Amino acid sequence: MSALKDLYSLPFYDRFASVLEKTLPDFNREHFIAQIFDETFAQKELKARMHHTTLVLHQFLPADFGAAAGVLIHIIRQLQKEQFGEDGLVFIFFPDYIETFGLDDYDHAIQALEETTQFVSCEFAVRPFILKYGARMLSQMSSWSLHPNYKVRRLASEGSRPRLPWAMGLPALKKDPAPILPLLDNLKNDPSEWVRRSVANSLNDIAKDHPQVVLDIARKWKGISKETDAIIKHGSRTLLKQGHAEILSHYGLDNEGLDWGNFTVITPTVKITEALQFRFAIANTGAIAKTVRLEYALYYNKANGQLSKKVFKISERIFQPGQSETITRNQSFRIITTRKFYIGAHKVSLIINGSEKELLEFELVG
Repeated sequence: MSALKDLYSLPFYDRFASVLEKTLPDFNREHFIAQIFDETFAQKELKARMHHTTLVLHQFLPADFGAAAGVLIHIIRQLQKEQFGEDGLVFIFFPDYIETFGLDDYDHAIQALEETTQFVSCEFAVRPFILKYGARMLSQMSSWSLHPNYKVRRLASEGSRPRLPWAMGLPALKKDPAPILPLLDNLKNDPSEWVRRSVANSLNDIAKDHPQVVLDIARKWKGISKETDAIIKHGSRTLLKQGHAEILSHYGLDNEGLDWGNFTVITPTVKITEALQFRFAIANTGAIAKTVRLEYALYYNKANGQLSKKVFKISERIFQPGQSETITRNQSFRIITTRKFYIGAHKVSLIINGSEKELLEFELVG
């Protein structure tokens, strides 16, 4: 399987150079390719190759950012005409160009971000502008939340997320998310699911620091539409995993009339690369239908011998009166890049409607 960095390949640059030949007067293809594939290119990873492309492209554009921004948009228009690369990760050097060379030219940069995000998302590039220009930039993003193009509307919500993964932090919005709440409100009924999911992700970010803010929004937005209800549910996922009492109550998730048992670890010894297997039984012994949210927690052994808890969702569905099921679940310990496994004692627990039940131990071995 090819590495992501290999998106930046000779075939890509050859095709991109053909576009530049159509949009840049006196463009020198051979010089461009030579500058890209310098002596350091092979050692560069994805982000480094992306920024290297930004710097090389800068050599072929006007020194004045306002003029360069106009040329960038001209290049994007040609790419769209040729149906080349829209929404593709490979073109993230366009937003990087705006961030790198346009941060001190607010007016031209804002126009360029608005145009460019309709080709490739500028959610990362917009964040330095929030840090530098504060309320002025957030006012602009509020205006973007009313834009006719859904990609610009999504930039308003995604770019202002307090905890956007792999992105520059926004400490002021982590501390006080109030400035972004009006733009999220503007987008709560957005016709684009992509935009609505971004709103939900922003709410989930906020919930990690200000759960009461999200609980208040959940009550305010409840029942507006099925789409808005879905936003709240997805935006409350961290609170639900934490078993937060108010959000559980909001969704009517309690343990009245529910019975569980036979919680068993089937594989008490698990080898790295294999899977933990466990089972349990659950029944609705009450007289009315019951929403049942089933989760389990893995307590991973860490390098220092302490345990680190991570919650996984199994399902959330209606159990009719008298309905019972036995459920078996596997949890893989296949080696992945985002988590390092340590041998030794681990634990697993069952969570029913936010209430953690019995904790069982198993051994992870090499």
